[in-house]
Amino acid sequence: MESQSQSGQHETPKRSRFTGMFHKLKTNLVFRSKLAEINGAMGDLGTYIPIVLALTLAKDLDLGTTLIFTGIYNAITGAVYGVPMPVQPMKSIAAVAISSSAEDFGIPEIMAAGICTGGILFVLGISGLMQLVFNIIPLSVVRGIQLSQGLAFAMSAVKYIRKEQNFSKSKSVGDRPWLGLDGLVLALACVLFIVLVNGDGEEEEEEEEGDRDGSRGRRRRVSIRKVIANVPSALLIFLLGVVLAFIRKPSIVHDIKFGPSKMKIVRISKKAWKNGFLKGTVPQLPLSVLNSVVAVCKLSYDLFPEKEFSAASVSMTVGLMNMVGCWFGAMPTCHGAGGLAGQYKFGGRSGGCVALLGVAKMVLGDRACNGG
Repeated sequence: MESQSQSGQHETPKRSRFTGMFHKLKTNLVFRSKLAEINGAMGDLGTYIPIVLALTLAKDLDLGTTLIFTGIYNAITGAVYGVPMPVQPMKSIAAVAISSSAEDFGIPEIMAAGICTGGILFVLGISGLMQLVFNIIPLSVVRGIQLSQGLAFAMSAVKYIRKEQNFSKSKSVGDRPWLGLDGLVLALACVLFIVLVNGDGEEEEEEEEGDRDGSRGRRRRVSIRKVIANVPSALLIFLLGVVLAFIRKPSIVHDIKFGPSKMKIVRISKKAWKNGFLKGTVPQLPLSVLNSVVAVCKLSYDLFPEKEFSAASVSMTVGLMNMVGCWFGAMPTCHGAGGLAGQYKFGGRSGGCVALLGVAKMVLGDRACNGG
C-alpha cells in the first residue's frame, strides 16, 4: 500500500506539469477577438514584405524556404510567449546585401551573417549576459530606440507613397502618378482610412472616461468610436492590395504553380564567413541586442504586464531561429519593438495572432512562384 501511495505521489507532478504546459499553450494561442487578431497579424507586413521581395529579386533569396521557416518561427514564438511577437528581417544585414554586388555579399554571406549573429545572441542568452544587459540599460535608451524605429517606419512609408519603388535595387525610380490603381490618391485614401479607424491610440482611455461620465450622449459617442475601432483596417487594406495586384497584372494567376519548395543546405566558404561576419554581423549585432531583445521585452512588459518571459529567453529564440533556418537559405530574422507595437495597435493581443500569420506563411511557402 505504501509503495502504491508513493508511486501515486510521484506520478501526480508529471501529470500536473503536462497539464499546466498544455493549459499555458492553449492560453497563449487563444484569440481574444477573432477579427481583431487577424487584423493585428497584418500589422508588421509593411516591414516584412518589402525587404523579403528586395532580397528575393536582388539576391535570389529562396522565397518558399523563407516563408516556411518564418511561418514556423511565428507559430513557435506565439505559442511560447503568448504575445504578438513579430518575426522581422535583420535590417542591417538586408541593407548591406541589397547595396552590395552578388559576388561581394550574396546568399552565402547573408546566411553566414545570420548564423554568426544568431550564435552570439544564443550565447548571450544562455550565459545570462543578455539579462544583465537588459537590467543595466536605462529606460530612456529603450524609448529612444522605439522613437527612432517609429520615425524610420514613418519616413519609409512616406517614401513608398510618394515614389515608385524598384525593390530589387531598393531605390526609388520616379514620382508616383496621382491617379490609377497605384496612384497617390488611392494611397492617401488608404492612409486616411487607417488614421480615421485606428485614431491616435487613446480609444481605451476615452472609453473609460465615457463609462465614468453618466451622460447618454457621451456614452453614445464612445460606443460609435468603439464600433469604428473594431473595423479591421489593416486586413481590408491588405486584401485591397492583393486584389489590385491581380487586376493590374492578371498573368500572375498563371505564373503561380503549386508544389513543395525543395530545401537545400547553403554552402558557405571561408571567405563568405569572413565577409558575412565583418559586413553583416558587426553592424547587425547592436541593433539585434537593443531592438530585437531589450526593447521588445521592455515594450512587452508595458503592453502585457501579466506575461512573464526574460530577455535571455528571447535572445535564445532569436539565436536558434537563425542557427537553424539560415543553413537552409531562410532569411536572417529577429524580433522588433516596432513590429510588436504595430501588431498590438491593429488588434493583436495573443500569440494566436502571429501563429495564424505563421500558418498562412507556411501555406504560401509550400509553392514555387515563377515569373512576375
